[in-house]
Amino acid sequence: MIATEVDLLIVGAGPAGLMAGLLFARAGCSVRVVEKHGDFLHDFRGDTVHPSTMDVLGELGLRERFLERPHQRLSRAELRIGGREMSVGDLSHVRSATPFIAMMPQWDFLDFLREEASRYPGFRLTMGSSVRSLEEAGERIAGARLDSGERIRTRLVLAADGRRSIVRVDELLPVKDLGSPIDVFWFELPKRTQEEGTLRIAVEAGRILVRVDRGEYWQCAFVFPKGQAAALKRAGLPAMVAAIEQTEPRLGTIAGDLRSLDDLHLLEVSLDRLTRWHRPGLLAIGDAAHAMSPMGGIGINLAIQDAVAAANVLAEPLARGRSVDHLLGKVQRRRQRSTQLIQAVQKIAQDRVLAPVLQRRGAYQGVPLPLLLLQRFPALRRVPGRAIAMGIRREQVTSPLAA
Repeated sequence: MIATEVDLLIVGAGPAGLMAGLLFARAGCSVRVVEKHGDFLHDFRGDTVHPSTMDVLGELGLRERFLERPHQRLSRAELRIGGREMSVGDLSHVRSATPFIAMMPQWDFLDFLREEASRYPGFRLTMGSSVRSLEEAGERIAGARLDSGERIRTRLVLAADGRRSIVRVDELLPVKDLGSPIDVFWFELPKRTQEEGTLRIAVEAGRILVRVDRGEYWQCAFVFPKGQAAALKRAGLPAMVAAIEQTEPRLGTIAGDLRSLDDLHLLEVSLDRLTRWHRPGLLAIGDAAHAMSPMGGIGINLAIQDAVAAANVLAEPLARGRSVDHLLGKVQRRRQRSTQLIQAVQKIAQDRVLAPVLQRRGAYQGVPLPLLLLQRFPALRRVPGRAIAMGIRREQVTSPLAA
């Protein structure tokens, strides 16, 4: 079979892959994106689009079209602990044209990126086809073979295929596991109140429940110690229902809403990163380069920032037919410090906050001092809100628009 030749092959049509595809095609590159799934319809992927991502869309002239799609807007976070309710996050003062988190099903967001990328003649997306192997020419990655037998030759492979990336499975790049003490069950519950725009967190001895406003329903995350998913399911549905109701009494009776253990979708939380994101002909971004905890819903937005940085550095020389191997390290250096800092914060939060909460057996009699300070000094609530909304190091689009 004659090999197809492109400037850039992107493995994975998630947020990082499709944003990169849009930006590189916009710069005049020929781009092929390969996605193993036949569609984007997969439940309980991250649905949070933060102001930092919407600012990128604004720089591309796409923000208004994005906001025309159905979504909900989150601008505050509230916590219930020890029988006391308090506000712990406020996005209303974030310096952005969109000072809120847009909750949009990821398949809608991906479809939006696909539609916008398809406006450029160099963009092509292949769904339902996996990369069987990456092919080498001497010391560098020079292409890929698909499970269909098709061969693709390229000057750069961008691995954007998530935490189970081919670069990890085939041990093409080294990984450092930071460890995580938690796993999560995702599920949906109907809303019986009219409250909007709020993320709600309930903490009781040994249990954490997070509720995200999705308009007509709550998207819920039940957090538990790593490795206990099977034991929780063995205890049966009534025990799970009781645990949820005891953690968040405001939900009322949910026995008729959670009808099967199959409604619980397990997320095995990982926190790790590649120590080297690249080798000649290959660069990893997004979850393929750094798997994040779901805390703060920041994974998508870090992946988008990676894609912008990669295009800023690589798109113009790639479009001109130049080698970019010597520039791949520049992308990692641009992005790794902010990623490492965020992972360090997540590691501390998981090990020193979440894990002790999940190990606790007695009821909370008081409120931790940091939370009391957030209540006494409302301006402090803007700090976690801004960090989650905008990230540590924002990228601005500087990759060119081809004539």
